[in-house]
Amino acid sequence: MLDTEPDVSDFSRIDFTSGAVVAVSGGSDSTALLLLLKDYLDRTAPATKLLAVTIDHNLRPASAAEAQAVAKLCAARNIPHRTLTWSGRKPSTGLPAAAREARYRLLAEAAGSEGIGLVLTGHTADDQAETVLMRQAREKGLAPEKGLARERELAREEGLAGEEGRGLAGMAPATLYDWRCWILRPLLGTRRQTLRDFLRRQHVGWADDPTNADETFERPRIRTILARDRAAWGDAMALAASASAERTALGLRVAALVRGLASQPGPGLVRLDHDFARSGDDRAAVYALRILLATVGGVAFLPDRMRGEALFDRLKDGSFCATLSRTVIDARRTGVWLRREIRGLPLPVAASDISSWDGSSWDGRRRITLGDTNSVFLIAPLGMTAARQIVVPEDHGPPGLLRAGLAAEPALWRAGQCLGLPGNRPDLAAIAVRPAVAPFARFLPSFDLAPAHAVAELIGAPSVPPLPFSGHSAGRSWAKA
Repeated sequence: MLDTEPDVSDFSRIDFTSGAVVAVSGGSDSTALLLLLKDYLDRTAPATKLLAVTIDHNLRPASAAEAQAVAKLCAARNIPHRTLTWSGRKPSTGLPAAAREARYRLLAEAAGSEGIGLVLTGHTADDQAETVLMRQAREKGLAPEKGLARERELAREEGLAGEEGRGLAGMAPATLYDWRCWILRPLLGTRRQTLRDFLRRQHVGWADDPTNADETFERPRIRTILARDRAAWGDAMALAASASAERTALGLRVAALVRGLASQPGPGLVRLDHDFARSGDDRAAVYALRILLATVGGVAFLPDRMRGEALFDRLKDGSFCATLSRTVIDARRTGVWLRREIRGLPLPVAASDISSWDGSSWDGRRRITLGDTNSVFLIAPLGMTAARQIVVPEDHGPPGLLRAGLAAEPALWRAGQCLGLPGNRPDLAAIAVRPAVAPFARFLPSFDLAPAHAVAELIGAPSVPPLPFSGHSAGRSWAKA
């Protein structure tokens, strides 16, 4: 039997000190989330800053009217509201992924402009069960092609492309976007029908996206099955709970391996002890290796699991040199050395153009901020010629490898002359270069906090912002079985 009232107990776990942005599309789930949160804050912390944001993707004729309806509802409830439109040309391919990226970017920008560090979305237990069942079907090779493009992008967003088992954890209760804004899903334990019953009692309507009922796509078909089969829903939620606990435990083992057996002798160079391949926990070691390869190479997605496993097996056999995910793996007697390959590095770019970059990300590996936008510097790879002129500490590792790591780092140039690496010149202090954990830089599910923390510490990246709630394990879903 379904609960007659939505469970809002998870709101009490969230730190709303800086306020909250609620993403409200006008559908039942997000509308109910907004009203439930408004009521909760009015009772417990009425001074809390609350902002409702509707993203008009400008993809359907009815989208503008739906945004206006949300604005009207918010005005009646004294809730500040803002409509943000995804403007400009839309891509001819990969539209769902581009729309999702635009949505999160606009939501994060709205939150940042108000000094708010978290965004709440209305994903429900139904969404969770649907996601788990679709990923399970995909792993078994049972999912049809049509409608899978969106689901593949969702899996890539969670860092799960080519994964086995980890995707069955479903959506994380919290995901860090762009290493700066937390996206929370506090209704993962609540059924959609419960939320709609709540809205009916409040005499509040909602908009229905017609694509949600189009059973030529996989998600609506799964939704129909779950609506008829309570047992299937319960099984999916139990599977999500079990898989999320396993995924979190795996992440903790990965973090221990990284902290114990990986080091950074110099910029752009990571060393693994030979014991890394003999730890006895091959699953965690393979996953750690794949994260490190993506991080060193500046690749947003982990290398294929099977290729990662094959590479890991070679680590047990002795010396070799290979390349995977733009990373050179140089296994020697002195250890296993990882560095960015020299090929395919970014072309020179004017420092003044950095502000136009997507998150100021250079090569997926470095975040660059520039205080003086009128600078006439160019930013380009240091290169081996300039790297050979740098004196490196020989006790940190083989000089050739240390210089090869430096050669792929962003350097400052002017009139064809290399001025050196940012940070080594006091007169260029306005330019800051910070490492990025590439596979988690855009989306970091809370399941993967432990390995993200460990890799950030390893390469000197900024710390992961703390979770905005207490009394909650980072990997445990809020969903109730």
